[in-house]
This record gives sequence, C-alpha cells and structure tokens, in this order.
Amino acid sequence: MRHKKDTLKLGRNSAHRNAMLNNMVCGLFANGQIKTTVTRAKAVRRVAEKLITLGKKGDLHRYRLAISRLHNKTAVKQLFDEIAPKYQERNGGYTRIIRTGVRIGDSAEMCLLQLVEGVAVEAAPAAEKAE
Repeated sequence: MRHKKDTLKLGRNSAHRNAMLNNMVCGLFANGQIKTTVTRAKAVRRVAEKLITLGKKGDLHRYRLAISRLHNKTAVKQLFDEIAPKYQERNGGYTRIIRTGVRIGDSAEMCLLQLVEGVAVEAAPAAEKAE
C-alpha cells in the first residue's frame, strides 16, 4: 500500500519523470502557460512553485540550486530576472490550473497550467473599493 507516499509517479521511472517535469517547468516559464493533463499539471505545479520561491530569495546559492534542478541556464535567468520579482509580495499560489475538457483519443482530462499575473494581486484591493 502507498500510504503517505505523495510522489505522483506518472507511469515513468524517476529519471524520466524528473526530466519531463523539468522540461515542462522550462516551457511554463518560457510561455507563461502550457497545455497538459491535470495529473501532470499538479506535479509540475509543485516543482514550479518551489522554484519561484527560490527565485524570490534571489541569492547565488538559490540560483545554483535552481540550475541544478532545471539544467537550463536561460530558464533560470528568466526565472530570477523576470518571473520571481513579479511575485515578491505574493505568498504562494503562483500558478493556476484551468480545466479544458477531455482529450479525444484517450479521454484524459486536459487543462491549462498558467502563471498567475503578479499584477492581479495589486488589482484585487481596487476591485473591493469599487463595491
């Protein structure tokens, strides 16, 4: 029984799973959103949010930890220079999952995994004042 085992295996061995998740996170950082299955999106969300938190700290040690995880210097540079500063005032919840229906071939539940805009946090109090 797999009690208290929280790793989503995704039908792959550990090396393949880690490589797939790292590539998906790089795609998420490059494009702002990716289309994937819900199960994969939940696994990618965990990795992406931890990396954004590393980016918010912004020191050399965290930079090297991010490179050791992603193996992609351009994605890490984009994370530390562009993405993480947008979320400096936000305490988690950097991504959202929007379900889009089922895939035609195998009826897998599909979704969009998006980065939440950093501006939305600042716009929320303005909406409350309007009411």
